[in-house]
Amino acid sequence: MKKEKRAAPSFEERMQRLQEIVALLEKGELPLEESVALYKEATACSKDCRLLLEQARNELRIVQADGTTQPFVLSGDEEASS
Repeated sequence: MKKEKRAAPSFEERMQRLQEIVALLEKGELPLEESVALYKEATACSKDCRLLLEQARNELRIVQADGTTQPFVLSGDEEASS
């Protein structure tokens, strides 16, 4: 039997899991080992979400009236000046 390759979780799925983990950790009822494992998972989810947001931001472009495009930059965006 072949195992189906599962698609990577979406941004929304990662955020949902991150919220679940935070709720579990905030309760403070888990054993230390489980808390540490969940913390590591939450860190990975957070990193993945940050990367997905960065990719989305880099894909956004503003179309000017003359048809040219320019990168989308929020005011105060530190990367805009680099």
